[in-house]
Amino acid sequence: MPASAASPPAAVEARGWGWRYATREAWAVRDVSLRIEPGQRVLLLGASGSGKSTLLQGIAGVLGGADEGEQEGALFVGGEPATATRGTAGLVLQDPDSQTILARVGDDVAFGCENLGVPRREIWQRVDAALDAVGLDVPLDRSTSALSGGQKQRLALAGVIAMRPGVLLLDEPTANLDPAGVAEVRDAVGRVLDATGATLIVIEHRVDVWLPLVDRVVVLAPGGGVLADGSPRAVLGSGEHTPREADLPRQLAAAGVWVPGIAPRVPPPPAGAPGEALLSARGLVVARTPGVPVAGPLDLEVQAGEVLGVVGPNGAGKSTLGLTLAGLARSEAGRVVASDALAAGVAARRRRADAGTDPAGWSSRSLLTRIGTVFQDPEHQLLARTVREELAVGPRALGLPEAEVAARVDDLLERLRLARLAEANPYTLSGGEKRRLTVAATLATRPRVMVLDEPTFGQDATTWAELVAIIAGLRDGIDERGPLAIVAITHDEAVLAALHARRFEVGR
Repeated sequence: MPASAASPPAAVEARGWGWRYATREAWAVRDVSLRIEPGQRVLLLGASGSGKSTLLQGIAGVLGGADEGEQEGALFVGGEPATATRGTAGLVLQDPDSQTILARVGDDVAFGCENLGVPRREIWQRVDAALDAVGLDVPLDRSTSALSGGQKQRLALAGVIAMRPGVLLLDEPTANLDPAGVAEVRDAVGRVLDATGATLIVIEHRVDVWLPLVDRVVVLAPGGGVLADGSPRAVLGSGEHTPREADLPRQLAAAGVWVPGIAPRVPPPPAGAPGEALLSARGLVVARTPGVPVAGPLDLEVQAGEVLGVVGPNGAGKSTLGLTLAGLARSEAGRVVASDALAAGVAARRRRADAGTDPAGWSSRSLLTRIGTVFQDPEHQLLARTVREELAVGPRALGLPEAEVAARVDDLLERLRLARLAEANPYTLSGGEKRRLTVAATLATRPRVMVLDEPTFGQDATTWAELVAIIAGLRDGIDERGPLAIVAITHDEAVLAALHARRFEVGR
């Protein structure tokens, strides 16, 4: 990739910059002042909700006009207002689904280049090089809807790399990737930077993987402004500190920043042995599209009082397995069987003869109180106009009295640190906040089994620890329901260790 084929590296400067979404009273980010020199490589950190993603979208010039929000201060790319330099900065969004535009992989990667007026012959050379760089080894005519979440992350990154921007903006680019994919994508970004000299700003809660690649760390303060700014050693530790700076890493950890060497508190192991199997599968074959199996045959049990950790490489079928266990997708072969205790009282209306024991045949109302699901992409299950209304959807569908609905909603708002966002539009929340909202919405109907797909995605150290504690409490039966059975589909090895999960590997 010759440097001459790329946009020149550009400086980024914020002068007291802030943004408030039109539907929100609170500012998403405020009072940010900093300058990033051309070619500098910056790791952008901060607690969940501190405005990191909003800042990246502002630099990319995609926040919209006055009808979409209010801006204060100024934001420049290459010395020009960020809104006037679209195309100079390439942005990989936190949610890869929202960045998938066209139906086929090759066309989707080529889309940005076409908009920049790159000659057709060169476009397809760039497409091939970008897909190779990120390790997405699929045919160019593969349907983008058939990709797994991790593969869509690679696709989004390939589309931006193919544009060869002067500023590369990455928002949690490895959050849903398997460990091998994390290193592969990080190394691909490094090669692009070495070849083009582009400026890099990357958001990633888990910082270790990016430290070898960056030369500066900026930490946003939750209430606005910059909490810390300097070299990785100066900000995160292992370097020389003045007495005033000596406690900086611990102060950052206390503020929710993931700091290497400072692990969040984890709950104790379960006190008792697992209970009965609430769900079991025998010879189970799962498919995203009928007739096209992605995993199986699989034999497994989901037991009360235990976390079953589903692991494996991207594209192996983990999320599809989760949807099948949850009754939201039909099996290709084999079947899922619910225990008598879980299936008791299932709605009489059945779609097939075994509907009483197979969750795929249950009504949505029957599923609500039995199997709750948190999708990999939070936006796929947001339904209401406010956070409070979102939490009330399930309980109201069950016909609960309004007093009980309100009690459950208020409890979950506090437990998941969402009370200050109760009247906010769910789509304006940060990725980590959306994840906590979808977990809370699932808890609102009090199911006996929970299927969680990447439950700790986008969490800072504080909210990660709190989510882990909540899941452990459900596993151990801290309320009248008794122990829950939990399926956690994740690449987060730390969460599996913290929850003492039994691992179940799904391979290609």
